[in-house]
Amino acid sequence: MAAGYAELLRTRHAARLLAGTLVGRLPNATAPIAIVLFTRAEGGSYSLAGALAAVYGLANAVGQPLLGRAVDLFGQPRVQLPAALLSALGMVWLALAGTGSAVAAYAAVVVGGLFTPPLEGGLRALWPSVLGGREEKVHAAYAMDAVAQEIMFTVGPLLVTLFVAVWSPAGALLALNAIGVLGALSVVASEPSRTWRSEPREAHWLGALRSRGLLALLGAFFFVGMALGSITVAGVAYADGNGGQAVYGWLMAALGLGALIGGVFYGARQWAGAPERRLRLLVALLAVCYLPLLLTPGPVAMTALAALSGVFLAPALACAFIVVDRHAPTGTVTEAFSWLVTFFGVGAAIGTAAAGPAVELGGTAWGFGVACAAGGAALLVLMVTQGALATAGRSRAVAGSPRAVPDGSGEVAPQARSAQ
Repeated sequence: MAAGYAELLRTRHAARLLAGTLVGRLPNATAPIAIVLFTRAEGGSYSLAGALAAVYGLANAVGQPLLGRAVDLFGQPRVQLPAALLSALGMVWLALAGTGSAVAAYAAVVVGGLFTPPLEGGLRALWPSVLGGREEKVHAAYAMDAVAQEIMFTVGPLLVTLFVAVWSPAGALLALNAIGVLGALSVVASEPSRTWRSEPREAHWLGALRSRGLLALLGAFFFVGMALGSITVAGVAYADGNGGQAVYGWLMAALGLGALIGGVFYGARQWAGAPERRLRLLVALLAVCYLPLLLTPGPVAMTALAALSGVFLAPALACAFIVVDRHAPTGTVTEAFSWLVTFFGVGAAIGTAAAGPAVELGGTAWGFGVACAAGGAALLVLMVTQGALATAGRSRAVAGSPRAVPDGSGEVAPQARSAQ
């Protein structure tokens, strides 16, 4: 398994693009905790801290598909780097101005969230050209991408707490966003990013959302995000009665470890059959693995169940990446991947909001019950929409092979599409 991923990373540009994308996404991955810690350090209430983090998340959800569409229209360097700079400036504004003026603080996080560069979708659009359009390698890269996300979301909060301890909450905001700009710069300065061009697209105000198959997938992953969001809150409630913050940390780490292990195994082999059918199976297994959380046993057993609940997350995401590309209308691949980020994130926010009242009404088990219900709803969406998902928008083995297209200067430049 490790050898397969090592081979991918030895491919020219692959390691740089993956690392640059992960580093560039650090500000977004760490924003909620960084904003909360900064607001509290400034003397703001928990309500203000939570509201600022929520507004950042909402602005990010709005900005991702809009910027993704801009990338498809104008290319990666013209959008990704300016967006990264504007997002960083918004957070610098927050760090320097503080939270004394609520209006200014909200404006700063709106700018920070709205202009977060769509590096995630951009990377998935680049994999086919980087890997020569080879289907098995592109699919393995999607799995590696999903695994790398789990590592980032595990390491990111640790970096925030480290920077806060070494400097201050404001220093952490400044450092993380400076690092993020460097990551985005590393990506857009690379040859694959500079030469990538989206295919010509049909003018349509709905963009990627005119695909019925894509809408079905987005609906399912809204509920997957909702399940994850509810687990973060239910986990806090469980830890409060079973050992405190240390137990919560173990639960979340176990969830990430389970996803990492599942993603590594999933990406280590080739899979036959239509990815849409495979996705239904993976989401079904994901939903089933949420059910044991309702037992809320002792901390050791609960940690094991948390790991089990994460095993099929990264494989489901990796398979979803393939399905997104198969159903994204021509010329909308970055936008389509960005919509997946948005639906997943909005679902997570709603799951977080729903789990709180559920815990207050029925205890910790009810909080995990929200995750179970959301997992079942995700599977139901995929079952009900089998017809829409049965016909891929683009019937090809791999559409990621670069081809020569005019670049406007009389020369030809490689053009790539995202892979099946």
